[in-house]
Amino acid sequence: MIRRSAALFTTPLTSNFTGTGRPSRILELEKLLRDSGGGGIGNINDALVMFDKMLQRRPMPSIMCFNQLLGVIAKMNHYSTAISLSKQMGMLGIMPDVSTLSIMINCFIQLNQMGCGFSVFGKLLKLGFEPNAKTMTTLIKGLCKMGNTSGAIRLLRKMEGVCKPDVVTFSTILDSFCKDGLITEALNLFSEMIRIGIPPNVVTYSSLIHGACNLGRWKDATRLLNEMVSKKIEPNVQTFTILVNAYCKEGLVEEAQEVVEVMIKRGLQPNIVTYCALMDGYCLRNQMDMAFEVFNAMVSKGFAPNVFSYSILINGYCKSKKIDEAMNLFRQMLLKGLIPNTVTFTTLIGGLFHVGKPRIAKELFRKMQACRVIPDIHTCAVLLDGLCKNQQLAEAMALFQHMEKCNLHLNNAIYNILIENLCKAGQLKSARELFHSLSNKGLQPDVKTYTIMIKGLFSEGLTSEVNKLLKVMEENRCSPNDFTYNTIIRGLIGNNEMSKAIQVFHEMVERGFSADASTAELLVDLLADGKLDLDSLPSIQKLL
Repeated sequence: MIRRSAALFTTPLTSNFTGTGRPSRILELEKLLRDSGGGGIGNINDALVMFDKMLQRRPMPSIMCFNQLLGVIAKMNHYSTAISLSKQMGMLGIMPDVSTLSIMINCFIQLNQMGCGFSVFGKLLKLGFEPNAKTMTTLIKGLCKMGNTSGAIRLLRKMEGVCKPDVVTFSTILDSFCKDGLITEALNLFSEMIRIGIPPNVVTYSSLIHGACNLGRWKDATRLLNEMVSKKIEPNVQTFTILVNAYCKEGLVEEAQEVVEVMIKRGLQPNIVTYCALMDGYCLRNQMDMAFEVFNAMVSKGFAPNVFSYSILINGYCKSKKIDEAMNLFRQMLLKGLIPNTVTFTTLIGGLFHVGKPRIAKELFRKMQACRVIPDIHTCAVLLDGLCKNQQLAEAMALFQHMEKCNLHLNNAIYNILIENLCKAGQLKSARELFHSLSNKGLQPDVKTYTIMIKGLFSEGLTSEVNKLLKVMEENRCSPNDFTYNTIIRGLIGNNEMSKAIQVFHEMVERGFSADASTAELLVDLLADGKLDLDSLPSIQKLL
């Protein structure tokens, strides 16, 4: 559907900018710079020198001029410095205005200090100032940044009685809804926005299209795209990149490539994010030659590959078991002065284990530590799984014990790896001890943990223990899934409990699950050998 909409991108690009002259506050600051002999504010030191000169000037510059300087400092991402200078102004009796306080609110929010941001907002109200849309939107952005979309909505409702929200306000909340997967709520808010006369812009539509694509709601994405073009709102690079990424995730790389071609025809150049999305699409389809072609095209357009783009290719080569190519790219990264991140190292370590090169994988892990790149919980899982699958269970257990001593917050995935491999190695006692220790560590077994233990118990012929474990599972309100049912059926058959196996088989189907390939093959073989009750034949044939 989206492919058909791509053909609608035929409207010429337009500009919304108009010349209105330079604001007086900018001219005032520029005059101060000329009078002081300065050539402009190029860095934070220039800004601090200018601040000191402004304090010494008589008459003292207006608050608008101070605001302009604080705004410049904030744009340099020196938020703490801007806050410090604002406090200094207050101590000298320089009264803030709405703009000063709005800049401070923004600085606190950028530093993830929402409490301080709201404290400044309270001061703004106490001083009798009317907050404007920009101030309120800044607070809303902070709440959305923290993942508190419901709080942002509450503030929007309070805002309506004070000042009129604008397109940035609504777009911020819409984007947050979309990131939370709440596309219906986002579309409802979008309808409200249109109803009260606030026209959407390219950012609004791009956020909604992204949210719809992420949830596979292609009809909504297509409708929004058509609507956007019909309103003569030009899709930008981000909009096109969203479509490229969505197609690639669905495995529709040819369609993604078409979107890139349409984009270029419209005079928009793909950026590094666009190229990376396309590379990842080819990697997911194991088309590494095409992925590398895109990489080279990106470089030829003047984009310097970053850690993210290299990591995509390395991941693709590792999944294709082309570890030499992955290692070559890794070395190329280092030669270019790029520092691989946790994802890069973890991907490559997993790839080395996957092709049976545990020694080199462990060397790379040591290199990771030498580079002061911090391993995360996924790195730990990859290491443990790799060691276990390369017949180094003892070393995996030693590493696990070291992790526990370091007070790492290990999750179920870590324990599942070890419990499963202990069961496979015939060390059921150790596996059970680890399983029963979970509650003491503040963890609850998940459905995968239970399924692993069920399989381990069946392998030792402990059918009665399986029944006990299933009761515990039920008491803990952990429902079996298709893997659990298939494991139980195969376990019962393996322990010659055919009637129970058929009973569980029927229960599984009644709950909406189906037999996997291994279970189906096993049941067919048993029927062929006459080892199952013939009364079960019609239902099993139908269900299989």
